[in-house]
Amino acid sequence: MSEHAILSASGAHRWMACTPSARLELDFDDISGVAAEEGTAAHALAEHKLRKALKMRSKKPVSKYDSDEMDAHTDDYVTFILEQIAQAKQTCTDPLVLIEQRLNFSKYVPCGFGTGDCVIIADGTLHIIDFKYGQGVLVNAEENPQMKLYALGALELFDGIYDIDVVSMTIFQPRRENVSTYTVFKESLYQWAEEILKPTAALAFDGGGEYFPGEHCQFCRASVKCRARAESKMKLAVFEFTLPPLLSDDEIAEVLAAIGDLTNWANEIMAYATDAAINHGKQWPGFKLVEGRSNRKYSDEKAVAEAVKAAGYHDIYKQSIISITEMEKLMSKPKFTEVLAGLVIKPPGKPTLVPLSDKRPVMNASNAKKDFMEE
Repeated sequence: MSEHAILSASGAHRWMACTPSARLELDFDDISGVAAEEGTAAHALAEHKLRKALKMRSKKPVSKYDSDEMDAHTDDYVTFILEQIAQAKQTCTDPLVLIEQRLNFSKYVPCGFGTGDCVIIADGTLHIIDFKYGQGVLVNAEENPQMKLYALGALELFDGIYDIDVVSMTIFQPRRENVSTYTVFKESLYQWAEEILKPTAALAFDGGGEYFPGEHCQFCRASVKCRARAESKMKLAVFEFTLPPLLSDDEIAEVLAAIGDLTNWANEIMAYATDAAINHGKQWPGFKLVEGRSNRKYSDEKAVAEAVKAAGYHDIYKQSIISITEMEKLMSKPKFTEVLAGLVIKPPGKPTLVPLSDKRPVMNASNAKKDFMEE
């Protein structure tokens, strides 16, 4: 079996929405970069700590990404798992706990497999917990296809052994202070698998279907050269850069809905083209590679300080208190709260337009105007 599934669980939200993308991505290198490496290191540390907490043998991994922040977040993950195990023990004397369990869901997805960070099985219940160390995108467990695939893989292993009725799926994302749980009846999960997942996966595995650009393009390796995505962005050209007052409300709303992904797409195109020029000698028609602007900096701060002091200047240093985030890491959250209670404030954020699907409460228009004027 291939080390990397063509139809991966982590990419399910993408290949289920845009079925040809899975095959197209195979032509592009994986450029997930530092964030993915850091996430892998965090997973390894979390796994080690959890095994030790459950009195299993484990050797602590060492990584260049080790930090106090990672240490604290992996501790939180282990604490959460132990809480879930304790809760399971209220109705089951000996729940089964599996760590980094390989899960096979090829019954529904061709060659489909993945790894469940933690699987807890108790009387009548199955709980899948996924540790996400990323902080860029908030991940919701509700109707999350990756979590559903993991659940199906776990059911394939244990549904015939345990009397499972209910399946819970939890995303634990500590850097976003996000713990999201979605619970469904087992039968509804099977229905989704047969009616929606299975035919969609078959189409995607064959590279069939239509390209369908959307938010799921963000992590697609082929997105930067995808013509369907480019065409969807260029649809904004129908407005011919008309000044906002001359656009209708519906046209402005259409631009607002697309502007975030449009900006990301434009930045991705620039990054791709620049990398090709630097590393592969690519010459783009009408463009050239030049040295960008840079700011001056001291080559040796210690030598600069000595030279300046020797010239008779002594007031050359400035001092400022460390940031709130650094202070919290330094003191730990409980101590930070204890010592600085009442001394840390959170001013209102700048008024921002977002889609109605955003979970933040609506801001009062008069307050928004007042805050904007103060800005």
